Amino acid sequence: MFWNKKKKVSLEDMELSKQCQEEAELLFSSGKYHCAEAVLEVSRKHFAPHLPEAIIGGVSGFGGGSGTGCICGAVSGGTVALGLVLADRKVSTRLTKDLHVWFKGKYGVTCCKTIRKTNKGTCKTLTGDVACKIAEMLGERLI
Repeated sequence: MFWNKKKKVSLEDMELSKQCQEEAELLFSSGKYHCAEAVLEVSRKHFAPHLPEAIIGGVSGFGGGSGTGCICGAVSGGTVALGLVLADRKVSTRLTKDLHVWFKGKYGVTCCKTIRKTNKGTCKTLTGDVACKIAEMLGERLI
């Protein structure tokens, strides 16, 4: 894979990001996927279609803040997506940090329990937002 740090976001990249957002929200709303699964599935579908759908089961424990209300499952699913698609530890680590900073800026915290307590009904929206952000991040780095 080739990386282009100076690549400008194209109209196609923006459209794909919005498409990923909408698809993730639909998957979440279907009840068949929780936040982490929806983000990972959309990322897999658009950026790593060679990976089997069964890989989504690897994040099944991340919903609801890993069952304890801790880290947001959408953020966890996004982190896994970055690692799977990029396969570069340094870049994945940097982008994961960027994802967390962006998410905290938007939602105040990455704690699932706190988000659900203060923002009822937000999970569908933040799932879509994270899928969109991951698509933007990947679109900027992949040629």
